[in-house]
Amino acid sequence: MPIIIRGDDVAAVDSAGCRVSALLRAKNIGNDQIELDHVAMDAGASHELALDDGAVGWLQVLSGSGTVGGEALTVDHIAYLPFGFTGGFEADADDTRIMVARVPDAGRFDPDIANMPTELRCVDWTREPVLQSEHDARSRIYLATPALAGTEAFKGEMISYPPGTAAPEHHHVGAEHFQYVLAGEGTAMLDGEATRLKAGDLLYNYQHEPHAFINETDSEFVFVEFFVPGPCETVWSPGANLCAWLPTGVDSEGRKPVRDIAYHVHGQDSGI
Repeated sequence: MPIIIRGDDVAAVDSAGCRVSALLRAKNIGNDQIELDHVAMDAGASHELALDDGAVGWLQVLSGSGTVGGEALTVDHIAYLPFGFTGGFEADADDTRIMVARVPDAGRFDPDIANMPTELRCVDWTREPVLQSEHDARSRIYLATPALAGTEAFKGEMISYPPGTAAPEHHHVGAEHFQYVLAGEGTAMLDGEATRLKAGDLLYNYQHEPHAFINETDSEFVFVEFFVPGPCETVWSPGANLCAWLPTGVDSEGRKPVRDIAYHVHGQDSGI
């Protein structure tokens, strides 16, 4: 059954201006597909990143700003961590928060993992194309794809639900995934049962678990979701519209995006 982690209830370990909360570990999800940390930092604090030789991962800035590997990162950025990456993320501002994910033994999820770039890579996701749902008002921006991260070991996206928006029920085969709420509140329908989620909460779904989301509030409901591994089959519940995405021709700031992504159905998105 799904794992629900309330951000307000997660204990943090304090160390030199960093408060580290272990969100996902084998002990709470029952496997080692992914490890996920939330780190809250004071200005000037440094959080050490140390991946095992067989692990890859990513880092997303949730608030504030900082530097890692000589790269300046803000809330507009996501960084992809190569095999065995080591280095410190140094916060530039108080209340800097980052999400750090590790995929142990990543080669089991991507037979071509050796082709992943060996250096730290950073992407400004605000320059990525905004995609519009074909059947409702949701929008999507890809955060991690093979074209961006250089691996199929994981895949990620940011999805926004305007007030009154709902998504069709579905489940996945071949991957597990989590949603971390960035803003607003919404309802997750988990095999027909309603569960309220708010900013800072996390939902972890296993394979074959039906789920859908509804925004019944007056504010935007926004979450990021990441799959491990990236490729999987999406199965729609009877009567549900397929979740298909249309290009808008703009990025999140209304500019011409750095690349084009064509119309596609979720789960049929190889090559993006």
